Amino acid sequence: MKTFCIFILLVFFSTFSIAQNNPGIQSFLLFEENYRLHPSDVTQTEVFIVNSPLDQNILFTSCNTLTFIPFFISEGIYVSVDGGNNWHGNDTCIGAPIPFHGGDPGIVIDKNGTFIITRLGRSPFVGLYSHYSNDNGMTWSSQKVISTDDLERASLESDANPSSPYYGRTYAAWVKFAFPFPVMLSYTDNGAQSWTMPHPINNPANRSAGGDITIGPDGKVYVCWAGVTESSPFKEILVGFASSLNWGVDWNVTENAFDVNGITGILENKANIRVNGLPNIAVDLTDGPRHGWIYIVSGQKDLAPAGFDPDIILNRSEDGGLTWSAGIRVNQDVVNNGKTQYFPSIHVDKFGAINIIFYDDRNTSPDSAGVFLARSTDGGDSWSEWEISDHNFKPLPIGGLGQGYQGDNIDITSTDSHLWPVWMDNSTGTYQVWTSPVSFSVINAVGEPTDPQTESGIIKIYPNPFTHKTKIGYQILERGIVSLKVYNVFGVEITEILNEMTSQGYHEVDFEGVRENGIQSLKSGLYFCCLTSNGLSDTKRMIIIDH
Repeated sequence: MKTFCIFILLVFFSTFSIAQNNPGIQSFLLFEENYRLHPSDVTQTEVFIVNSPLDQNILFTSCNTLTFIPFFISEGIYVSVDGGNNWHGNDTCIGAPIPFHGGDPGIVIDKNGTFIITRLGRSPFVGLYSHYSNDNGMTWSSQKVISTDDLERASLESDANPSSPYYGRTYAAWVKFAFPFPVMLSYTDNGAQSWTMPHPINNPANRSAGGDITIGPDGKVYVCWAGVTESSPFKEILVGFASSLNWGVDWNVTENAFDVNGITGILENKANIRVNGLPNIAVDLTDGPRHGWIYIVSGQKDLAPAGFDPDIILNRSEDGGLTWSAGIRVNQDVVNNGKTQYFPSIHVDKFGAINIIFYDDRNTSPDSAGVFLARSTDGGDSWSEWEISDHNFKPLPIGGLGQGYQGDNIDITSTDSHLWPVWMDNSTGTYQVWTSPVSFSVINAVGEPTDPQTESGIIKIYPNPFTHKTKIGYQILERGIVSLKVYNVFGVEITEILNEMTSQGYHEVDFEGVRENGIQSLKSGLYFCCLTSNGLSDTKRMIIIDH
């Protein structure tokens, strides 16, 4: 059994250095790797990721890219055609006219495999423009005009349902920066070669901000936005929702679907970076029990169930947006513990599970952040969480781009085998795009998290990460010899905690990372705890941090 445990550890460790598919480790282990999509000295921020409805292994990522000397802004184009094993790309979208790109990309891949990107223009090309690529992002069309208004970044979605009458139609939604600040819509039926004349979806009493769009069953179009206060910092106070049953022509609008108390402003403990609580929308398109359910996630505080610190809140609709649930707190740390969660992004995968990623500082200092994944397989009633970044970073404003700016969003999608979260952090000294592909095989893709009372060998480590001591709990269904060992990331055995006959039932042992006299037993870092008993094996990661 020793050989078996070491083999698992060595396979797990190999994923930290190269991009590859996840091995089939235990379902609740999170596969992590520190993998920058496109090494560059260019600042990369506000990242999005989509995949192709024709081939799940084709992934397309874009973000704001910029340099300051000389000043230049564009949209990064990063593509994988083999499920994320390899990436290629460019820090500049090369669709003409290159000098007048303004960043703020929206991206999608349509039914024909056409890559579509929208972005803002720089003077004299103020407004919203698009480009398309028919060769997986290698070359791009010249710009196509969508709107010449002053406006916010557009959100894109393409109808990927073959049974929809407008299969392949791609929609763009954005907020117009002119009274009454409505959400606008345009669409294309020819792969972004041309777009319809934009028209407003709503006539809001409160100015709109941050429109997001998704496609529901039978090609139904759903849009959400925040209603904000009339003066800076334009705090989110409600979420509006609109649905179209005739593919974007007519709209049923609810200006206040539910109240929120957004976090728009600055985070003083994180170098005064600017944050927002704008809503993000997703819909369940599976044939499961929650087919057609709509989910909206936002960052909120000081409105239950959010605490006085920023939390991630989900609202759901089971009837196409006619009614909405009360808020559901997604992050499962203790309420009002002073920890900060922000910038949620939501995705519903092929199993009908809700996946939400967000920045979170519960495992680090208040001036830093990591990235967490929260996952629910029951429509948001219960959640499992994992920290999916293998390092933390200290957010800092990017000088010259407005007070506190570090980017306004992160994103997540999935292929048939993996979740693909993407975010930006500055741990290299420059904001860059990072990812940790997460295999469905290691997060219990179907069904509820494993019940430790019904399966033998399940390890529970708490607290984790830890400084001095932690407890290791394990469940044994049959009496037998139990071996409990700790390995480093190279598969080298560090210590044997236990090797003895053990009775049936649940047991706990203490493990010291630092001895009581303060001498460091183990260096801070990643280790693996391996249990074997009655022919079964279970391996869990554990992290020792500086005390």
